[in-house]
Amino acid sequence: MLWQSAHHKPMRILRFACAALLSAAPIVAAACDTALILTIDVSNSIDSAEYRLQTDGLADALQDPEIVNTMVAGGTTIAVVQWSGADRQTVSIPWTQVRTALDAQSLSDQARQMPRAFVLSDTAPAEAIYFSLGLFDQVTNCARRVIDVSGDGTPNGGSDVRAARNAAERAGVTINGIAIESMGVAITNFYRSSVITRNGFVMTARTHREYPATLRAKILREISRIFG
Repeated sequence: MLWQSAHHKPMRILRFACAALLSAAPIVAAACDTALILTIDVSNSIDSAEYRLQTDGLADALQDPEIVNTMVAGGTTIAVVQWSGADRQTVSIPWTQVRTALDAQSLSDQARQMPRAFVLSDTAPAEAIYFSLGLFDQVTNCARRVIDVSGDGTPNGGSDVRAARNAAERAGVTINGIAIESMGVAITNFYRSSVITRNGFVMTARTHREYPATLRAKILREISRIFG
């Protein structure tokens, strides 16, 4: 018995040492097909009812079974940014990887309860793009990086939007857009010519009430599409 205990003691120490080494090893992030930043325009042209349409539309989209299944299958990672004027951008929901339906439900709940970040402010999409580009440093494990820009107006503040779009292209980031055509301005043409990248797309919501359905279709396209 004494010999047997002495014989097995080194083995126990070796197993303990291996377990300690494994527990101290860095955790490798799970694979991620798409890192998607959903940006919400909360500039002066968006009233409280329209803001609620945007957040409820986002919350509903994140509960859609087809979107949930696609996000889980690809390990989609999502963040939500609110933006308006040149110095008005904030992360409202930090990066969250969707590994299960419960993760999607949590994102949906956060979106529905999300307080408005800014009021009475200009429209500066260029700064929203630059701000979003900086967030991708936190999700280096994702194969694709996409910024979703939605809005109902052209810029009246901030820097040149095309320069921001070009910076995204150089960084290998795709920009897609939702143009909300409620102000009598050709917002879709502006998004197509100045906001989206060459591998991006723009979808049009004729009013804010069309936004939820358009957003659902857009998110599904963003997380399912394979860019060449």
